[in-house]
Amino acid sequence: MAALARSYGAKAPFDVFRPPRELREEAEQARSRTQIPAQAQELLIVAGQACALLATAAFDLGSLDGAKRLSRSAALYGETARFDPLRAFAGGTLAYIAYFQDQPAEAARLARQAQLFTGLGDVARRRLSAIEARAFGYLGDQASAQRALDATQDDGQDVRDDLHDGVGGEFGFTLERLAMSNSSTCLLLGDGDQAEDAATRALDLAAGRPAAQRSARVLGGAAADLAAARLLRGDLDGAADALAYVWAVPRDQRATGLLTRAARVRRALTGERFRGAPLAGDLGERIEEFTRTSTQRQLGTSGPLALEG
Repeated sequence: MAALARSYGAKAPFDVFRPPRELREEAEQARSRTQIPAQAQELLIVAGQACALLATAAFDLGSLDGAKRLSRSAALYGETARFDPLRAFAGGTLAYIAYFQDQPAEAARLARQAQLFTGLGDVARRRLSAIEARAFGYLGDQASAQRALDATQDDGQDVRDDLHDGVGGEFGFTLERLAMSNSSTCLLLGDGDQAEDAATRALDLAAGRPAAQRSARVLGGAAADLAAARLLRGDLDGAADALAYVWAVPRDQRATGLLTRAARVRRALTGERFRGAPLAGDLGERIEEFTRTSTQRQLGTSGPLALEG
């Protein structure tokens, strides 16, 4: 399970689907053969983690309803196993899904609810605060969004848990993912300067990782946010430079979050200040092609690309 979670960022979401599904089935079969409570609990946790990873893959592929069902299953496994970090992770994923389904108030509620679970480490709490900040940013609630943003920057109390830290990988929340999420929140609040700073930090952190640990989706998402932030201050050439990382993302790793960010840049390019600019037209057409040729679109799924308009 740990190997699957830690290699997720370097793989295409479609390729991730089969191994966790098989692992969940193996865990369920093994659970039916043991009478030892500790073993049964461990197997419940493994099956729940597999569901949570499947939910992430489904979300990345644009199947939000499927991701919701799998996240609820993961939460149920966590409840049955009395393993709150899994319940919190699943709750955060459900909040994120609600956000992408145009339900920001529900997303904020779910993120706050997940923070009430016990036994969570600092990483888990930062992830939930970042999701909460995005939801409040979408609602235009500047004060609540800033409070949640500040919480993501809290040093914490050096507390770890067995999922977000012990397993880590896709269950973790790296500093570059945190910075990328916060850049999106700042864009929702119209704070281009803070968004540019956060997106630049995300890019620097992601690009500084060894090649085998570098996430194309994070690089592309942070670059799209950087482009959007530069467009807010009218820097079309700077936006074009930032998009170089976006074009480099393979079509099978163009997940829902990245496609939504690219769509936001596409809309910004149609603004009045850029009308008639050949570069804006070229970039817009290239984003359309980037989206059209993504595996998600080729499979017939489509994320909520109108979000954050």
